[in-house]
Amino acid sequence: MRLIPLSELASVIRSKNAGPHVLTLDVLFSRQPDYLRLKQMRFFSPDRVAAAYGISTDQVLKVVYFDPAWAVKINLMRPLTSGDVGDSDVYGAQQHAPLFTLMVPEAQAINGIRIR
Repeated sequence: MRLIPLSELASVIRSKNAGPHVLTLDVLFSRQPDYLRLKQMRFFSPDRVAAAYGISTDQVLKVVYFDPAWAVKINLMRPLTSGDVGDSDVYGAQQHAPLFTLMVPEAQAINGIRIR
């Protein structure tokens, strides 16, 4: 099975604060089949997200699949409170980069036609 970068399927990958102690990651898809396939696989498991971020799974607070927007929302504990000494991203807007390292199984081909 061939793996492709998540960025080939997601139209938006972003992060932001969800309060001073929590970070929200958003992954939005432009194609419903891509979203539904990853949802069915439970691709964004706490284990996978924790591994990508180098954190423990208990720091992954919630993974929500939001069907109306073909989106996944992930809440993580921030390593530092927003604005604390040593915090390099007060707004949490630059914390989505580890999601770019995630590799997704490519959809199967049927009769030579790749189904994403």
